[in-house]
Amino acid sequence: MKVSLDTGTASHLIKAYGAGSIQVNETVYSRDLIVMPESIEPEWASAPIAELTPEHFAIVREYAPEILLLGTGRSQIFPPARLMAELGRQGMGLEVMDTAAACRTYNVLMSEDRRVAAALMMIES
Repeated sequence: MKVSLDTGTASHLIKAYGAGSIQVNETVYSRDLIVMPESIEPEWASAPIAELTPEHFAIVREYAPEILLLGTGRSQIFPPARLMAELGRQGMGLEVMDTAAACRTYNVLMSEDRRVAAALMMIES
């Protein structure tokens, strides 16, 4: 799906997403990645949802987002409660949703100048 929101000031805007790919600005990614307004981690070493730990989000801590979106692929799958609790203790509000919803939400929150990060797992075909 193509997304048309353009804030004019953001450096990393999600322009499209679909099975096996996410387009940020003019670059298409085919692996799980983390997107923040000022940076991208294109080599995010994600894991199956049940195996995610706070270490998987260490790069995000430096950015100190108020909201961390976790896009879990085609459907919403919640990670372990201990992960959600630990990220909360670190000051990051974790919102879990499918990847399509996470892409759309990231763009909206970024356009509102919110400190947002999106950890996006690819949508499987």
